[in-house]
Amino acid sequence: MKIRDLVYSLYGRRLAASLAGKARPRHVGVIVDGNRRWAREMGYVDPNDGHRVGAERIKELLRWCDEAGIEHVTLWLLSTDNLSRPPSELDPLLQIIEDLATELAEEGNPWQLRMMGALDVLPAAHSAALKAAEEHTVGRRGGAQVNLAIGYGGRKEIADAVRSLLQEHARAGSTLEELAESLDVEHIAGHLYTKDQPDPDLIIRTSGEQRLSGFLLWQSAHSEFYFYDGNWPEFRRVDFLRALRAYAGRQRRFGS
Repeated sequence: MKIRDLVYSLYGRRLAASLAGKARPRHVGVIVDGNRRWAREMGYVDPNDGHRVGAERIKELLRWCDEAGIEHVTLWLLSTDNLSRPPSELDPLLQIIEDLATELAEEGNPWQLRMMGALDVLPAAHSAALKAAEEHTVGRRGGAQVNLAIGYGGRKEIADAVRSLLQEHARAGSTLEELAESLDVEHIAGHLYTKDQPDPDLIIRTSGEQRLSGFLLWQSAHSEFYFYDGNWPEFRRVDFLRALRAYAGRQRRFGS
């Protein structure tokens, strides 16, 4: 083991020990940003190599989350804006995402997957593979529930939730006036992609960008944020533990 690796290992143990008994998030959202940028900086000819390395890092992250007792993880892998990329960029990325979901769904892994986003606009083969991965993990226990946000946009999620709510009331024979009189935030929340899950307590974004870019717009009203200056493939266990330490040190102010 290299000296640097030994130092990080010891530091990681110290960080983990310092979190004992501290408040921990039940739900962590992660914007895995900077894969292509990292590939360019590292001199890779194919920028998709950054996404491949980033996919391996996601597997590590989920193991770290399980070690920390985190129950829900939402990973933003592809935005609705990304869907307008040229096929030469989008097709390899979709294949990497499909391969990741398939591997996470393999027997022996503890994670239950939920796909969230515009799967219906993806190529049929990718959409079918992602849905199959989700179905394969139904009822799985032992690890975090993992939401994979693919073709995801926060505004679209809210629009989909309102549309679903209207359709539900139409099937029940309710009028718009009756819905307007009874409507509250919980009705909309019950139709979001993350329904039946707690809102994210902590949202992590890599690559130095300090904005949400539409990620979990509704659910993040009271979330704590942690911004990491490095790109996603550089995110290490000690960086994850630092994020948990930062969360534990904050006084959460719901609505103030």
